[in-house]
Amino acid sequence: MKAVSYSSTGDSDVLTLGEREEPHPGPGEVRVRIHVSGVNPTDWKARRGSGPAELPRPQVPNQDGAGVVDEVGEGVTAFRAGDRVWVWDAAYQRPDGTAQEVVVLPEKLVVGLPDDVSFDEGASFGIPALTAHRALTAYEHAPAELSPGSLEGRTVLVAGGAGAVGHAAIQLAVWAGATVIATVSSHEKAELARAAGAHHVVNYTDPDTAEAIGALAPRGVDIVVEVNVIANAALDVKVTGRNATIASYADAPGAEDVTIPVRPSMSKNLRWQFVLTYTVAPENKEAAVRAVAAAAADGALRVGEEHGLPITRFPLDQTAAAHDAVEDGIVGKVLIDVA
Repeated sequence: MKAVSYSSTGDSDVLTLGEREEPHPGPGEVRVRIHVSGVNPTDWKARRGSGPAELPRPQVPNQDGAGVVDEVGEGVTAFRAGDRVWVWDAAYQRPDGTAQEVVVLPEKLVVGLPDDVSFDEGASFGIPALTAHRALTAYEHAPAELSPGSLEGRTVLVAGGAGAVGHAAIQLAVWAGATVIATVSSHEKAELARAAGAHHVVNYTDPDTAEAIGALAPRGVDIVVEVNVIANAALDVKVTGRNATIASYADAPGAEDVTIPVRPSMSKNLRWQFVLTYTVAPENKEAAVRAVAAAAADGALRVGEEHGLPITRFPLDQTAAAHDAVEDGIVGKVLIDVA
């Protein structure tokens, strides 16, 4: 089978396409023939590492993907050959990601994909949607697991509404019944946020951003899904209401420290929540997987430009170019056609 791998960290040119023996599942494992592999920022960051370094064994990149089950191991009852599925965290603490034709995974990392949900959508769930779910449920008055109507009456601010996580956060929040305000930096990105379902869109490059958000949410925002807390901490404190949660899932390139307005945060009893999907508590991750699967089945997590998330495609032998596109900040979702 064909597989992309790297034996040392570094620039995208460490990625090579080669042939490997097909693996077979052991007890409790499922083998998936990957049709589409999704690329996220974490994939190129893991590949780059902190600098060039040899790995103890070759690593196949990419956490997310979708395809068809073609073998199941002993004890697996939830899947059988022919089932359409999406997978998550495939390469986390494992050498086998989704940039290969066949991958063997523990059963818990494989989720059924309805017939009317595309492989493109399945490969786009994973990190973005699971991150978005945790950010939304970090709010004290949110349920542990989102469902239709579970955020009714709440207002959600999604910073960077045209990004992959922002897109998923808009869709999940709308599915759960919240009123969603998205911030973007351009007219083109505003159109994408609206296509994703945002009820209101504010251009954060305008000088009156706080006033604009305040006019849309007079009692304050309940949940902030934050892509750049270093730049936006002061704004977030201004626009949130009492007992709100600010959930940050990303850092800013070249910056590590954030200044939090302490007294204003105390006066509003704000909760600052930082989110890394890999280390989320197992019960929160399991709830996220269930909720994302339910939202997908309801048709709430569509992708493509008409749904606010443009798709850029690459063949498997151009995985390096796919990584570069994500690293360079391309708008939308980057997918690799494997099958």
